[in-house]
Amino acid sequence: MSSIHLHHAHSLSPEQARSALSDLADSLARKLGVESRWDGDNLHFQRSGVDGTIKLLPGEVEIAAKLGMFFAPMKGMVEQEIRRVLDEKFR
Repeated sequence: MSSIHLHHAHSLSPEQARSALSDLADSLARKLGVESRWDGDNLHFQRSGVDGTIKLLPGEVEIAAKLGMFFAPMKGMVEQEIRRVLDEKFR
């Protein structure tokens, strides 16, 4: 099993950050077929072989994901997509 753990600083309001994270979840749904749901300030996403959480913290987003055997070889692509959307949405 492979894992991804990222931190990304931001200066958005909680509402703006939540909207940006919803955009990230939409991107992951298109690229990986994950389903997501909010639990307070945590956005959980999963599908067979992918399980992760995005925590919306004051001034920071923390992303932790576990990739199963099928997705482990694609770790770089998954991490790159997450970073791309974070850089785009959390300027």
